[in-house]
Amino acid sequence: MITREDSALSKVPEVTLVFWAIKIAATTLGETGGDALSMSLDLGYLLSTAIFAALFAVAVAAQIRARAFNPWLYWLTIIATTTVGTTLADFADRSLGIGYAGGSALLLVLLLGSLFVWYRTLGTVAINSVRSPPSEAFYWITIMFSQTLGTALGDWTADTEGLGYLGAMMIFGGLLAVLAAVYLWTRVSHTLLFWAAFILTRPLGAVVGDFLDKPHEQGGLELSRFVASGVLLAFVVVCVLVFPHRAARLKD
Repeated sequence: MITREDSALSKVPEVTLVFWAIKIAATTLGETGGDALSMSLDLGYLLSTAIFAALFAVAVAAQIRARAFNPWLYWLTIIATTTVGTTLADFADRSLGIGYAGGSALLLVLLLGSLFVWYRTLGTVAINSVRSPPSEAFYWITIMFSQTLGTALGDWTADTEGLGYLGAMMIFGGLLAVLAAVYLWTRVSHTLLFWAAFILTRPLGAVVGDFLDKPHEQGGLELSRFVASGVLLAFVVVCVLVFPHRAARLKD
């Protein structure tokens, strides 16, 4: 039975420093894990996307059916979105031949369109309002678009613009630091800042993942994608086990 206190809780976690640490690790895992299937196992972008999309659909369905916030289920769904985002972006950018710039532009339009329809339908895109099936559906669709956009944007910055993985890491890390300063010292909408930070953590994770597993001649460390993915997954598991995870409270 759902109590009155439970009804004041969202189906997503409270946003803390631990949340952002896990989010960055999960997005990096999405890059290494997605590349492990599509490249290391040579399944290709299309088949890998189909596999991860199926996992994503199952995870989202379970998340929506859950009666209350479950940190394990939530982060499993986040990892599912970031792995499918990796292979889907690579398929669009490389297999369809629209390039990183074209893929980023297309995905940005889809992301903004998702946020717009969500807001027009429910009146808010604040994460602490995510507790009903419609709001959860909008939430996860928006996240999937943001994860896919982040992959394309990270590859575009590091490869096409020639900044390299370290240069791209500095850019996205710097932008996140600016958002943190704006959050602390201004009255800019926290909902706007959340989504901006959520989007930017994905290209940061993408370039960190590429830095870990790409060959030395491309500026990477050439680590095993499977080993890197295992270490990142272990980090996420430890964080969920060690640190408290509370559901975001709804605001009056």
